[in-house]
Amino acid sequence: MQSVISYKERGNYGDALYRGNCSGYVIKDLINHFYPTSKPKRFVEIFSGSGTGKDVAKELHINNSLHLDLNNGWDALTNEIPSGSDFVFSHPPYWDIIKYEQQRNSYSPNDLSNNMSYEEFIKKLDTVNEKIYHSLVNGGRHITLLGDVRKKGKYYSIIKDMKWFGDIESHIIKIQHNCVSDNKIYSNNSFIAIKHEHILVFRKNKIWLFNTKITNNVKENIMNITQITWRDLIQSTLQFLNNKASIEEIYNILKESKKAENNNFVREKIRQTLNSNSNFVKKGEVWSLCIEE
Repeated sequence: MQSVISYKERGNYGDALYRGNCSGYVIKDLINHFYPTSKPKRFVEIFSGSGTGKDVAKELHINNSLHLDLNNGWDALTNEIPSGSDFVFSHPPYWDIIKYEQQRNSYSPNDLSNNMSYEEFIKKLDTVNEKIYHSLVNGGRHITLLGDVRKKGKYYSIIKDMKWFGDIESHIIKIQHNCVSDNKIYSNNSFIAIKHEHILVFRKNKIWLFNTKITNNVKENIMNITQITWRDLIQSTLQFLNNKASIEEIYNILKESKKAENNNFVREKIRQTLNSNSNFVKKGEVWSLCIEE
């Protein structure tokens, strides 16, 4: 199941003034979708905030539900997650974008919205998500609502950087409303505001074995790649040399590349590539990129 949903109304779920609250309709629709003819045997909500999920459970007459948050003294990092649930909904902080310490009027060292590095935040979120997965009964689901973050000009995709536990069953894109950024005016016309959130549905399908998805960020140097084309290597070299270089200057750099290994005709290949591609122009003995202004 992949879809795009939009919730403009909050209804009488939780506290509308509590920043970071999700619409109760999100939780309600997910329960009704995955339990069309029954109810969850045990509904556990992690990062429950102001009580949105509790209000939904009451409306749907789900009596066996627990709603856990630092607001009611429950610590997701250190406290044990109640076991035996077949439906867990979590709506963790999106890093430190909203300071929940200010919402609670109290500090907690294990608040995931505290000032910390992104790497530390992801590590702590992974810890909570793994605990949630192991608390599920076989066949149970963990559904989590998460957003992306842009900070100091860099874009962070939490769902891509965190570990995935269990089998992904659905990825739903939720349109985001009532953002603080909606009222901001940005000087950069190329800026695209984040207007969406992600709902990921993970299912526990085996008792002993489980799938884990890990994203690794690896920095590579194109000088160490053999599959790259000579054209692209020359383009990068010209940019490195301020877009003005002779064949000899290009050769002196690219002769050290992985692609040049075991090639006795690198200088000739550079000359051939320069002469056969319209990307490059020559003035005298100097080559440059043909970049339209």
